[in-house]
Amino acid sequence: MKYLKLIRYKNLLMLAFMQVLFRYAFLKQQDIPLALADWQYGLLVLSTVLLAAAGYVINNIYDVATDTINKPQDVVIGKGVSETAAFNIYIGLNVAGVAVGFVLANIILRPTFASLFILIASLLYFYATTLKSIMILGNFVVAALLAVSVLIIGVFDLFPATTLENKAQMASFFSILTDYALFAFMINFVREIVKDIEDMDGDYNQGMNTLPIAIGKGRASKIALGFAIIPFILCLLYINKYFFENNLLIVTFYTFAFVLAPLLYFIVKIFSAKTKNDFHHLSTVLKLILFFGILSILIISLNHQYLQNHA
Repeated sequence: MKYLKLIRYKNLLMLAFMQVLFRYAFLKQQDIPLALADWQYGLLVLSTVLLAAAGYVINNIYDVATDTINKPQDVVIGKGVSETAAFNIYIGLNVAGVAVGFVLANIILRPTFASLFILIASLLYFYATTLKSIMILGNFVVAALLAVSVLIIGVFDLFPATTLENKAQMASFFSILTDYALFAFMINFVREIVKDIEDMDGDYNQGMNTLPIAIGKGRASKIALGFAIIPFILCLLYINKYFFENNLLIVTFYTFAFVLAPLLYFIVKIFSAKTKNDFHHLSTVLKLILFFGILSILIISLNHQYLQNHA
């Protein structure tokens, strides 16, 4: 159990679920060729999860001091798992993740794609050791890496199967993946700022220069509010244009109830958020918004099937 806590397995399960959902609830339901067989797609998910797990391990190693103050119950290094053992696990996960990615890239005859896995592993390392303490930049990198975990599906499953004949069709599906990647980026970016506010005390003691430390908790909250309004407005416009106007009423109701309403709740509640518990609660709300937002791809497929069956 201590090793599972080290890699934050719940977050990894959510990441794997998200990638499986996009493949089988969305892409597989379309009349398009896909580059990867099911087992090959399994390798893509496995590689992504292994690299993410390595990222959590290296983050835990370098965050022992701050976590001892911010989240003492989550500290694993030195409490059952030595730092040496954690480093060995980190190296093993990274080597395995990059190796699986390299094999997959060669299977689909795109060996240069393996560099993407090396880039992800490198960014996760530099985030844990350096970027995390740099105002805004660390938040941006983590949010961008989540977006990449969505885009990588298109890179490996759509792009190699694209021909001159289906180029426009494949581009439209890649565009949908890009929309979800952008949504994931925006929500996770706000969440990273909120987490920095929540962890402000421990980060300050370690000399980190996160946004709330640099400008204060109140101003950082206002910036998080401003960044939260952006996806709220964009989602509202997106829902109206692509869901409501296309008679996808089930999806429209779902996104209003499970994405927009919680996002509005976040926008209202952050005005009065003061304590560590308040910001932890808001971080959890954003995590749920992200989950239900990604899950909407399944609701879209089900809504399409319903309309086809009742046409």
